[in-house]
Amino acid sequence: MAKLSFEFPDGNVKDFDEGVTTEDIAKSISISLAKKAVAGKIDDKMVDIDLPLNSGGKIEIVTKDSDDGLKVLRQTASQLLKAALADQFTNIQFGESTSDDDGFFVDTDKRETQVSADELPQLEERMHKMVKNNVQIERKVLSKEDALKQVDGDPYQAKLVNKLAMNDQVVFYQIGDYLGLGEGVVLPSAKQVKEFKLLSVAGAYWEGKSSNPMLQRIFATAFYKKADLDADVKKRQEAKERDHRVIGNKLDLFFVDPKVGAGLAYWMPNGATVRRVVERYIVDKELANGYEHVITPVLMNLNAYKTSGHWAHYRDDMFPPMDMGDGEELELRPMNCPSHIQIYKHHIRSYRELPIRIAELGMMHRYEKSGALSGLQRVREMTLNDGHTFLAIDQIQDEFKKILHLMTEVYKDFDISNYHFRLSYRDPKNTEKYFDDDEMWNKSQSMLKGAMDDLGLEYVEAEGEAAFYGPKLDVQTYTAMGNEETLSTIQLDFMLPERFDLHYVGEDGKEHRPVMMHRGLVSTMERFIAYLIEVYKGAFPTWLAPHQVKIIPVSMDKHGDYAKKINEKLVKMGIRSSVDDRNEKMGYLIRDAQTNKIPYTLVVGDNEMNSNSVSVRKYSEKDSKDESFDEFTKEIQNDIDNYSRGNK
Repeated sequence: MAKLSFEFPDGNVKDFDEGVTTEDIAKSISISLAKKAVAGKIDDKMVDIDLPLNSGGKIEIVTKDSDDGLKVLRQTASQLLKAALADQFTNIQFGESTSDDDGFFVDTDKRETQVSADELPQLEERMHKMVKNNVQIERKVLSKEDALKQVDGDPYQAKLVNKLAMNDQVVFYQIGDYLGLGEGVVLPSAKQVKEFKLLSVAGAYWEGKSSNPMLQRIFATAFYKKADLDADVKKRQEAKERDHRVIGNKLDLFFVDPKVGAGLAYWMPNGATVRRVVERYIVDKELANGYEHVITPVLMNLNAYKTSGHWAHYRDDMFPPMDMGDGEELELRPMNCPSHIQIYKHHIRSYRELPIRIAELGMMHRYEKSGALSGLQRVREMTLNDGHTFLAIDQIQDEFKKILHLMTEVYKDFDISNYHFRLSYRDPKNTEKYFDDDEMWNKSQSMLKGAMDDLGLEYVEAEGEAAFYGPKLDVQTYTAMGNEETLSTIQLDFMLPERFDLHYVGEDGKEHRPVMMHRGLVSTMERFIAYLIEVYKGAFPTWLAPHQVKIIPVSMDKHGDYAKKINEKLVKMGIRSSVDDRNEKMGYLIRDAQTNKIPYTLVVGDNEMNSNSVSVRKYSEKDSKDESFDEFTKEIQNDIDNYSRGNK
């Protein structure tokens, strides 16, 4: 029998008989490893644990406690879910199914009504029955022709067969009477799929295209241990309570309606107020730090994006150009940098002006797929808190430090502390994505690293995360679900000044090439406010709250004039205040103010009117306190001035 050689991660090489399985190899090492093993990885390709191997290579034993091991479990659970669906609904069709760090999902389609959330418990019960009976999962390989016959009548599966076929072969898995298309490595039996939960259903376009049919996506998750599943379910419940889409609807902050434009946010007065406060804060902060604010068009000649490289690198994320009929093509801008370059180029620049800092709350458009859109976090129209500095090479590190200092000041004012730094470099092997200039990349990457080291800040280094034109510092934070996302960036760019032929006149009277530094303090207004909604659970600190004070007269007839008088004074102070003059019981009005998360509720009756005072109740507090009106105005003004973080 032929021998196969396998190289293990520690460098050891062992020979095994042809036809050996990953499970056999794990057993040859130790019984404990075999118990934890769930799959193999041969030359970085995942294989079923019981698949007979006919070639050697670099091998890794995939165990339950690894990310890949968890993925195998979830892929197995998705196959069980499809088997349960096929058993419960005779007319079911299947789109894609996949697993990731967040769980797994299965896309379905029915000729009548789609699968509803009410039917998930029945499906769970069918899956648990398979687990209890330890149903075997048998791997079968069909020819492409036979595979297409097997899925005949299901257009989605037929397309997936064509996509997944390799060497005219397609993998299927037999689970009881169900024979389904395999979309990943699975376990050989159902017994290990004990801890799972079907979570929710939602619409999802086939292949993420709005022109395609809308399918029903079933979201679920699975773990090897019950404690892990319980913790995940608890985290999801917490995240649901923080979901900016849910809170945004309850507090009437914004809405997105696919009927009038998917991925396009409509800001209601409450949400527009929060956004306006954030925008004014950012603009004032930037002006105080030497930035000049500009306003540039949302449309630009397509040639500018061809020059910048955006058309070549991000064409799929840009809207189709608009042919103006006279040879000119206009493009909805996906980035603001070419616009700010035009501002720089409009005048002859001197070294005495550098660094030149240009900022804008610039509206941009990205052609996001429908399936990727999510509330304010993933939209098609967004306003970026954008800034570009044009500077000489010897100014790079000082400017980098100034921007980073400004960022941390902003984070402090918004009470953001859960973040870390990531230096994002190019992947030198990816010459298609990244500007091909080794000297430029090495110089710019070492400059950013040197600046971070000088500041003594901890950071991680990530290859392949840079922009196509230069390295960057990403400030990474976490959503309510614990998912990591980029909040701010500082990007160093030698390429665009070269492509747009930018110059400044040096001290020697000659032309010199500037360097460009891109930075976004708080990402887009949409994403940042979604982040704030979730962080605060909609209970904004006083300085950000859309309504800061609600005044409730005990009797509108007796105390209404006094309530209106103090409200007028508060409004003149710039405080967002109003009188609740509805004919409702006092308890209801107070509860309503709390439900709407208003920072201060003032109740005024005879005592308050006679003593020029107010009864103050803060949000989430049960007790009220009596204060003179002047004392209250000092308290709330201090609260606002200090960004709702107490006295400084």
